[in-house]
Amino acid sequence: MRTKRLGDVTIRAVDGGALPTHLVAQIDAIFFEASRRSAFASANERAAFRERWLGRYLAGGSDVVLVAHDLEGAVAGYLVGALDDPAEQERFADIGYFRGAFRELCRRYPAHLHINLAPAFRSRGIGARLIAAFSARAVAVGTLGFHVVTAKDARNVRFYTRCGLSALGTTSWSGREVVFLGRALPGGESSLSRR
Repeated sequence: MRTKRLGDVTIRAVDGGALPTHLVAQIDAIFFEASRRSAFASANERAAFRERWLGRYLAGGSDVVLVAHDLEGAVAGYLVGALDDPAEQERFADIGYFRGAFRELCRRYPAHLHINLAPAFRSRGIGARLIAAFSARAVAVGTLGFHVVTAKDARNVRFYTRCGLSALGTTSWSGREVVFLGRALPGGESSLSRR
């Protein structure tokens, strides 16, 4: 594990498949609090929701898992993401906008991420630092760019634009208008023009 000190918070890149149970429990708590969804028809529906937006990234392999924690070891937040184009991966076939409205954008900005912070750690620059760490990982493997898809009217759109992402497309999905926010990475635009 690599560790980078960020004031009173440390960010570590970890193997999602090797996360200790106590860290997974804290990440889960942050995930469900941030999703603002507490009611599920069944335990199976709750598990499927978690798997879609978090669990599949914790299976290990080439996905990126970054965990921010304070000096006492409490999880402040996390970032999970994939460095490869989700429109080309079967494991993301359940998220229709990747292969639908955003297919071409995914080709140009293939890496994607999900980020959540515990309420006590928001507005302290930790989220921007997590995105910077993810961006560095993506640049290191030669990724053209990265993206986030979120509700068009969500508060986090402003956060992502402050982190250098731009709104590049919208579509309707599951009854909501969603926006594709992307950011090219160094060398990404020139690599794309050679294709």
